[in-house]
Amino acid sequence: MRVTIHQPQFLPWLGYLDKIDQADLFIALDSVQFKKNEWQNRNRIRTADGCQWITVPVLHHFGQLLKDVRINQSVTWRSQHLRAVEMHYARAPFRERYLPELRSLYEAPWEQLHDLNMAVIRWLLKAFGIVTPVRCASEWEAREEPTNRLIDLCHAVGASGYLSGPGGEQYLDIARFESSGLRLEIQQFQHPMYRQVYEPFMPAMSAIDLLFCCGPEALTRLREARAGQKVVTAG
Repeated sequence: MRVTIHQPQFLPWLGYLDKIDQADLFIALDSVQFKKNEWQNRNRIRTADGCQWITVPVLHHFGQLLKDVRINQSVTWRSQHLRAVEMHYARAPFRERYLPELRSLYEAPWEQLHDLNMAVIRWLLKAFGIVTPVRCASEWEAREEPTNRLIDLCHAVGASGYLSGPGGEQYLDIARFESSGLRLEIQQFQHPMYRQVYEPFMPAMSAIDLLFCCGPEALTRLREARAGQKVVTAG
C-alpha cells in the first residue's frame, strides 16, 4: 500500500490533489506546528490582473499545532472570498455546477482551521472524482523528527511505500526509510495546461481553477498531464 502524507491545506493546488490521486491512503498531517504565511490557511485564484490570495484569518501562537489553530471570527473573510470567486470566475464554464457546494462550505460555522481544511479537501476530492481514503495523523502516536514521524505513520497503517512530494529526497533520510522496510518514492508532477478564464495561462492556482474551467474533465486533464511521468524511487 502506498501512502502519502501532507499538512492539510486550504483550497490546495493541483500538485496536492495529484499526489493524493496516486496514493492508496492520504494522511493529513494535522499534528505538526502551524506555519504562518504558507499554504495552510491561504491559496491563490486566477484574476484578470494575475492572481489573488484568499486567506482564512487565524488566531494562533508560536509552536501551536495545526489541529489546534482557531479561525478569527472578527474578520468577514467568508463574504470576501465568495465575492472574489464569484467575480473572477463569472465566465468559467462550470462555475455554477460547483459554486453552490463551495458556498455551503463557506456558510458552515467553522471554528477550527483544521476542520475547514479537511472539509474543503474532501469536497475537492469528491468533485474531482478522486476516491483515495483520507485520515488524520492525530489518530496515531508518532515521533517528532520528520523522517521518523512519516515512518511511524506509514507503519501504523501497514504501508509498504511512501510517496513524497518533489524534493523529498533532499530533506528525508532515505537510508532510514529503506532500513525500515518502506519504499520511498518521489512525485514527478506535471502541471496540466487548459483554458483559463484569463490569458496567458498561469499555473499553480487553487484546484478550483481547473474544476471551474473544465468541470467533469478536470481529473482526466490532471491524469493526462501525468501520463508518461513515472514515480521515481529514491535511493
